Amino acid sequence: MKVETFTLPNFGEIQKPANEKTKTSFGDVLKDSIKKVVELEKEADKEVEKLVKMENTDVQTTMIAIEKADLSFQMMMQIRNKIISAYEEIMRMQV
Repeated sequence: MKVETFTLPNFGEIQKPANEKTKTSFGDVLKDSIKKVVELEKEADKEVEKLVKMENTDVQTTMIAIEKADLSFQMMMQIRNKIISAYEEIMRMQV
């Protein structure tokens, strides 16, 4: 059985051309990260459809795709929780 390695998407990195020297905003980083999570979820859905249609009999590939999507979603939710917590903390500060 061949075991493939995989990496979770890098949630802080936006691909930009090397010659372009623009600053990326926090909103752009969040949007890019959400797009990556959505792509992984779509990939997992495709793998499940292939398995159901018997186009692919490799259950391991399907499970790996599902776990990638799940871990990415869980990480996105934890980041969201941290952002909300930081916002609430800032709102409690007295000026």
